[in-house]
Amino acid sequence: MDQILLVFMAVADKRNFSRAAEELHMTQPSVSQQIQLLEKYIGAKLFIRTNKFVQLTKAGEIVYLHAKEITSLYKRMSTLVNDLMNEASGHLKIGASYTFGEYVLPQILAKMKRFYPNVIPSVQIGNTREIIQAVLNHQIDVGIVEGEVANNLLNINPVANDEMYIIAGTNNEILMKDVTSEQLENQTWIVREKGSGTREATEKLFDTLNIRPTNLIEFGSTQLIKEAVEAGMGITYLSELTVKKEKLLNTIDYLKVEGTPIRRNFTVIIDSIELQTKSMEVFIELIENHYEK
Repeated sequence: MDQILLVFMAVADKRNFSRAAEELHMTQPSVSQQIQLLEKYIGAKLFIRTNKFVQLTKAGEIVYLHAKEITSLYKRMSTLVNDLMNEASGHLKIGASYTFGEYVLPQILAKMKRFYPNVIPSVQIGNTREIIQAVLNHQIDVGIVEGEVANNLLNINPVANDEMYIIAGTNNEILMKDVTSEQLENQTWIVREKGSGTREATEKLFDTLNIRPTNLIEFGSTQLIKEAVEAGMGITYLSELTVKKEKLLNTIDYLKVEGTPIRRNFTVIIDSIELQTKSMEVFIELIENHYEK
């Protein structure tokens, strides 16, 4: 049945029996015969055929959707069986939100290259919302995101804590005095975009401090935010991981505000129906070991 489904998907993708036959190294009559057998098994016509094109019927669209899931499961099954017999290897699609992806992930990838050289990683960096969606769409195998995650379709595993600070440039007068809630509220806040874990943390901070700043400037890059803060453009709320260099160079400093720093989680997410390959397992172990030092 799996071969028939591959033939069916090739015809659906190519919208042409001849091109599908060429891709599969089969004859066109053989392809037609396979489609007829599948239609007999399903009990419905799967294609509308004309001299100009081949198009899926409504029944064909349903079969196509499930055929992709079935063939994906076959592939996953083969990978898992291979994992049982061999060391971690093959492609691993990783997604990470900006803070983790830019400031922690490179160290973990370096260790993976050293200890598991046969694993070939590819990395997608995005905000938390984008990474969650990429996992749900099966575009990546494993994601690491910031903040709270709640989704019944995901396996969610907090792996580490991250401390968040309100920061300002060292030339900003707000560092020279005790900071009141009113002063914080009246400041220009430079924030990440909606959907970012750091933006979510910032809005929770506002709730915690019971302030409602109205002067917000939104940037889609943590690096741009840091440079703007260093230049005295405003204040922001970032992970200590992102500002270690600037803190060492004394171009930024933490504001002493009661209730800060605040901790948040770094969380590993995978699709709840996906079985973990050995490559995924060793990658997650490397993350956990990184924070056990």
